Amino acid sequence: MAASSASLLSTKPSISQASLSWRRQLPPVFATISLPSRRRGGGKLVVYAMDAKPTVLVAEKLGEAGVNLLKDFANVDCSYNLTPEELCTKISLCDALIVRSGTKVTREVFESSGGRLKVVGRAGVGIDNVDLAAATEHGCLVVNAPTANTVAAAEHGIALLAAMARNVAQADASVKAGKWQRNKYVGVSLVGKTLAVMGFGKVGSEVARRAKGLGMHVIAHDPYAPADRARAIGVELVSFDEAIATADFISLHMPLTPSTNKILNDENFAKMKKGVRIVNVARGGVIDEDALVKALDAGIVAQAALDVFTEEPPAKDSKLVQHENVTVTPHLGASTMEAQEGVAIEIAEAVVGALKGELAATAVNAPMVPAEVLSELKPFVDLAEKLGRLAVQLVTGGSGVKTVKVSYASARAPDDLDTRLLRAMITKGIIEPISSVFVNLVNADFTAKQRGLRITEERILLDGSPESPLEFIQVQIANVESKFASAISETGEIKVEGRVKDGIPHLTKVGSFEVDVSLEGSIILCRQVDQPGMIGKVGSILGEENVNVSFMSVGRVAPRKHAVMAIGVDEQPSKQTLKRIGEIPAVEEFVYLKL
Repeated sequence: MAASSASLLSTKPSISQASLSWRRQLPPVFATISLPSRRRGGGKLVVYAMDAKPTVLVAEKLGEAGVNLLKDFANVDCSYNLTPEELCTKISLCDALIVRSGTKVTREVFESSGGRLKVVGRAGVGIDNVDLAAATEHGCLVVNAPTANTVAAAEHGIALLAAMARNVAQADASVKAGKWQRNKYVGVSLVGKTLAVMGFGKVGSEVARRAKGLGMHVIAHDPYAPADRARAIGVELVSFDEAIATADFISLHMPLTPSTNKILNDENFAKMKKGVRIVNVARGGVIDEDALVKALDAGIVAQAALDVFTEEPPAKDSKLVQHENVTVTPHLGASTMEAQEGVAIEIAEAVVGALKGELAATAVNAPMVPAEVLSELKPFVDLAEKLGRLAVQLVTGGSGVKTVKVSYASARAPDDLDTRLLRAMITKGIIEPISSVFVNLVNADFTAKQRGLRITEERILLDGSPESPLEFIQVQIANVESKFASAISETGEIKVEGRVKDGIPHLTKVGSFEVDVSLEGSIILCRQVDQPGMIGKVGSILGEENVNVSFMSVGRVAPRKHAVMAIGVDEQPSKQTLKRIGEIPAVEEFVYLKL
């Protein structure tokens, strides 16, 4: 077997390492093409003039610098406030579309384009308003502008932090109402206070730098933040529970994912220091807003300063917005003149590059894969992503994931097995559960590098027929602690292994234990004393709680010794159900893993 540190951007087609983009030759676009219509009324003939410029539709306000950059390369149509029907009518004449957050780019838009739309640019970070699946199906690249807002968002976070601490908004309203209440609006100092930065990415690290300049003691929680980068600016990385329990101020900079949705809830507010103050310029959904109101009323949270909300705009009678100890702004994190111009330039450059045939690192959907390759690899692609998701959910502690080793066992020669897509999906599985980044074949290596994640690949050459591309895939995460100790292999890494059986991904190994469970739904892993009746006891508890079991497999080291039971479930068990399983005397440890 030959181990190598592989790069997604190191194989043909030719790659520009400096720009981290994959250049491909686009088919000629200047021709007369007959396209079948997906709408009622028959076919449509689209005519492109020889040597004509492409057309870019800018559907929402874009900074002048970005528009000028577009005009140097394309014909630009700035048409704002289009209805969905108007957008669908215009789009068949456009090669690119640029939007902000207000325009919905639906499946109907892509179908109405008749195949002409090559790229959608989102001037900002979030892409909730773009149907990514439809874009990919129609061969349309989607790009965003993730970096230009960083400083603006960090500055707004600091502005809210200071304004909250000194009651600026409330005092301003009081004076304008003709009052002079100096004693009522006595604030608190920032110097010497502990700020917990929850999410130590671009914005979080910039907030930390500025808070250090204000004399604050800064700690941070982020499972992917490199410890050396944090130390370089005097920040200590700690666990989630330690961060919220010791902080005087909490500043949220985490993405909204299934694992962070309402992460600040009743349970976690109860763990906080009484009188804590909270700032959120990230995503509204990371806070349970009803729980925050209760925590404010109980005095657990002294004040909150919010720029984002679960629903925007929030209801006019929102108890949270109207609370006297809450300072609010209408999602202004990126709203500076400089940031708007920066976003305009960044998205214009990405769109122009895409129209030239470049696939940039800011692409958020995968490029088209040849049908025959995708057909053969599809079950292994699913397996790769799910193994990544399982492996990262087994990690615990504040050190974060830094080193991942992927092994592919195959009878095929290395040149006959392109693992770029598999590696990208493993990266996707590891990073996406706790990140807002959309990982695909284009940006996987770049995204991993940004987060200090080093992924190496090795091939295990097997004897036999090369008819199937792979026998198994193994994922190992080194130098981490595991919340399920049995997932640690003899050499000290978290290890999971899987195979494809009858087209379905299966988990076949956890640590040193052989199992066999379909990777559909979710999984409960239990380490137990190997004794009669264990399958029945666990199955009965799940059945009583109406949790359907799809598969169950037991792997053991020897009879009557230790065993690992892997249980596939269709529904998510309640906390009480999991607690009952953990209370079975023979169960030594267990973990629930969501796929």
